[in-house]
Amino acid sequence: MPAGPPEEKIRSQILQALEDQDTTVIVDDALENQMVLNMGPQHPATHGVLRLLIRLDGETVTGCIPEMGYLHRGYEKIAENSTYHEFITHTDRLDYLSPLSNNVGYVLAVEKLVGVVVPPRAQYIRVLCCEMARVASHLVATGSMAMDVGALTVLLWTFREREKLLDIYDVLCGARFTTSYARIGGLQQDWTPQCTGMLQRFLDEFEEDLRDVEKLLSRNRIFIDRCQDVGHLSPEDAVALGVTGPILRAAGIPRDLRRDVPYLVYPEM
Repeated sequence: MPAGPPEEKIRSQILQALEDQDTTVIVDDALENQMVLNMGPQHPATHGVLRLLIRLDGETVTGCIPEMGYLHRGYEKIAENSTYHEFITHTDRLDYLSPLSNNVGYVLAVEKLVGVVVPPRAQYIRVLCCEMARVASHLVATGSMAMDVGALTVLLWTFREREKLLDIYDVLCGARFTTSYARIGGLQQDWTPQCTGMLQRFLDEFEEDLRDVEKLLSRNRIFIDRCQDVGHLSPEDAVALGVTGPILRAAGIPRDLRRDVPYLVYPEM
């Protein structure tokens, strides 16, 4: 493919695109003017993945030009030069908020490819891992979203609960973050009674702690005003954009692969 235009040309094209959208009437009061702002690629809220050139009217985004391609790790090419087993460690990094479920998803694909059947005990442990990872990831999402709209307390509460899960990871596989726990055909090591006790204590405490988070957000006028009717997705748009998981379900489509395309021992749950 021919090389793309130089960076300066791209920048000028983006600025021109924003100007084409501009219908601003300039007034004397500077606070009444719209503002063009760079968000990323170095902004903490974007984690280096993209640059957004946005036009703001107060807190309302009136124009946005995304510039993609700031984060490309080449994992497909790395996988081509690795054995199936060697690539397991890379799956921790694909979504580092739920590394245990990434490990499981990858080895499931390899096992399907080579026709390996995993013992039932390993399947149950994998389900435990996936669900712990799911809860941990949702805790980060809830806490960081609340922090972004000004509710720092919720971030502290959700990260406190996540820490309890990471402690279980540590006992289970010797790592809190980059777990590399699943193996093709099984697991790195067995689940232990200590893990069972830690998980039971977490579950005993978690429901009440989650209610505290919900009460602090669902009755908070500031949180509601900042989130209500923002980022609304219709069911049709959600499908067209390839949205998955809880966001797809929030759009009104009851799609859950654990039930609709069951794997491991989820049909027995």
